Formats: sequence, structure tokens, C-alpha cells
Amino acid sequence: MAKYGKAAEKTVKSAMHRKKKGTLKSGSGRKVTSRKQAIAIGLSEARKKGAKVPRRKGAAKRSLKTSKKK
Repeated sequence: MAKYGKAAEKTVKSAMHRKKKGTLKSGSGRKVTSRKQAIAIGLSEARKKGAKVPRRKGAAKRSLKTSKKK
């Protein structure tokens, strides 16, 4: 079974092209120069669109911590 969907693949590809072009910006508004950061931004955008992307590694731990505080 595939880990990522086609929509996620397209979003990451788009982010990589924007990085190469010099128009990809991080959350703070600075230009992205790292390949890994471009991939992370692409996956994040894909998650927001509802594409098939696995959860982030720390996401499960964070949800457990917040639910235990109650």
C-alpha cells in the first residue's frame, strides 16, 4: 500500500519547483533554501488540502499530552 497519495506527490513537486524558482517562503516569510524544508512544506500543504499523507511523528504524542491535561 502506498504511503503517500498522488495529490500529495503533486503538492510536494510544486513546492520543490517553487523552491528552485526562489518563491517558496517559510512560515516566518523567509526564503526556503533547504530541500528537506521544501518537502516538509509541501507535505504540510497536502495535509491541509486533505491528501493522503501520514501523520507527523510528534503529532500522536502531542494529542496524548493535551488529552491527559484535562
